[in-house]
Amino acid sequence: MFAQFTVSVNYDMVDYLPEDTPSTTAMDVMEEEFDGAVANSRVMMKDVTIQEAMEFKEELEAIDGVSEVMWLDDAIDIKTPIEMADSETVESYYKDGNALFSFHIEEGKEVETTDAVYNLIGEENALSGEALNTAVSQKMTGTETIYAAAILIPVIILILILSTRSWVEPVFFLTAIGVSVLINMGTNIFIGEISFVTQAVAPILQLAVSLDYAIFLLHSFGDYRRKVADPQEAMQLAMKRSFPAIAASASTTFFGFIALTFMNFELGADLGLNLVKGILLSFISVMVFLPALTLMFYKWIDKTQHKQLLPSIPNVGKHLLKLRIPALIVVLILIVPAFLGQSQTDFLYGTGDQPENTRAGSDVAEIEEEFGKYTPMVLLVPKGDLAKEEELVQELGDLEQVQSMISYVNTVGTAIPPEYLEESQTEQFFSENYSRIILNTTTDTEGDEAFAFVELVRQMTADFYGDDYHAVGESVTLYDMKNIVERDNTVVNLLTVIAIALVLFVTFRSISLPVVLLLTIQSAVWINLSVPYFTDTPLVYIGYLIISTVQLAATVDYAILLTEDYKERRKEMRAFEAMKKTMDEKIFSIGVSASILSSVGFILWITSSNPIVASIGLLLGRGALLAFIMVVLFLPAMLLLFDKVIEKTTWKSNFYKGE
Repeated sequence: MFAQFTVSVNYDMVDYLPEDTPSTTAMDVMEEEFDGAVANSRVMMKDVTIQEAMEFKEELEAIDGVSEVMWLDDAIDIKTPIEMADSETVESYYKDGNALFSFHIEEGKEVETTDAVYNLIGEENALSGEALNTAVSQKMTGTETIYAAAILIPVIILILILSTRSWVEPVFFLTAIGVSVLINMGTNIFIGEISFVTQAVAPILQLAVSLDYAIFLLHSFGDYRRKVADPQEAMQLAMKRSFPAIAASASTTFFGFIALTFMNFELGADLGLNLVKGILLSFISVMVFLPALTLMFYKWIDKTQHKQLLPSIPNVGKHLLKLRIPALIVVLILIVPAFLGQSQTDFLYGTGDQPENTRAGSDVAEIEEEFGKYTPMVLLVPKGDLAKEEELVQELGDLEQVQSMISYVNTVGTAIPPEYLEESQTEQFFSENYSRIILNTTTDTEGDEAFAFVELVRQMTADFYGDDYHAVGESVTLYDMKNIVERDNTVVNLLTVIAIALVLFVTFRSISLPVVLLLTIQSAVWINLSVPYFTDTPLVYIGYLIISTVQLAATVDYAILLTEDYKERRKEMRAFEAMKKTMDEKIFSIGVSASILSSVGFILWITSSNPIVASIGLLLGRGALLAFIMVVLFLPAMLLLFDKVIEKTTWKSNFYKGE
């Protein structure tokens, strides 16, 4: 429990790109060759003269963590009247008495440095940029996780109280899983560092996904207490009976999460490793710690018995089975557009914009209204051939997305050889091996236009220098991220489906049942992920990638629970009767599990200001509800429809043959 506070949290998604990614290599080269880094922040000072702006620039440079402050004096000689300078260049930095500065905030110092900048500029001026987004995420993740847990735990306790017959049982459930969550978070000390997504999502997801294991065991223990006098014998029988169901449930989730660790984009691997570790610890806790805890305090369960608070619905199976034909028709109509829709969604690869009702969001809007969008890009090209560099700069300058540029050839000019000038005048343009060109562009950091522009700039530079150049910038990084995670998607989804299919094959010893179960849950996943496409809402890609695995791995348990019971009853009665009895018995347990997972998702969505975490929450909440609907309406219809096929393709099915 104490070790978790020593685990450092990484808020920079760029660190999770593979080391051989072009933008990562380019960043390494620039850090070796130049002292400065790419600007990741902007400040707009209102109603200032040029002299006041120059004084402010010095104050900004003096803040710890701030470097590479760029303003008008870096682009033109401000000793001459600015009316004589290029108006477009001037208006990139100084317009209607407002001055716009771009600068770099050191990685790891985002929170304290942005606070210091806010103190300097006051309420009336504006700050924006990637570093500020990181600082906001950093401040919010810790408090929001606590806030989400503070809402979530009472909600889970309420659901468990309504679904059990003892006031103290929910405490046992939460203690068993809570202990494993704390151990999981503490063992991250051996990993050294986790991502902010893992910090926000993993503990809550582990709790929601593995609470079922504890519920299976204690429900089984309660059943045997009514048959056996000795509590220890009852627990032994309960452990023996519930072990296959818990093992199957844990295995599907375990192997589903292992698929995430195969992602090249290491954010998925970071979360996957954490969840795999969490599932394993939850399984051990439920099979070792919970029985010991229960046997020590089972008298508390006896003393705190109460009537079932939720009324049971008589003949619920009979009523729901009347909907089996409409359910089949609706799903068959939806499945193709849902599959196509989820693959056509517009994705966001970064963390997205800050909400406009926050200081950070309103500042971004103010700066963009005055100076337009701004995404810096840096090109490093081989040093030495000024004529070639000048030709490239002219061609890049003709692009409509390029607002202004800073390079030796357009700031100082080719007429003066660099060796005639002092190093202090040329160090921002040249290193030992490279010449640096800074482009101030008007594209977004991501999107079709931004990514097409990255491709165009790379192609134009390659026409002059072949592969011997480097491009750095947020849009370049997100372009690389897009290419990596799109490849990851195919691999992860395929691995998840194969792994879960194998677990289902071993569990049911059947060829057809894994297909029916996977079709049921995968259809729920496709419908869930197609909603953003049909509502024209862009979706954070990391959320999409994680949830397509998590929803399948976490909700296939509902299908296992229903199918396992149906298969056993089918040995004693005809298909329709077996399904009716199964649904009467199991719909309550499945409903409890789905309502907990759905609550977790929607609470994460409501409480998180981070777009990635909120997106995972919304998809999880909606996905759990859809999976529940599919398991109680579509799955029974499929099992009844293919009853004969299932019988013939299941080893030792022993289905009832009587009239």
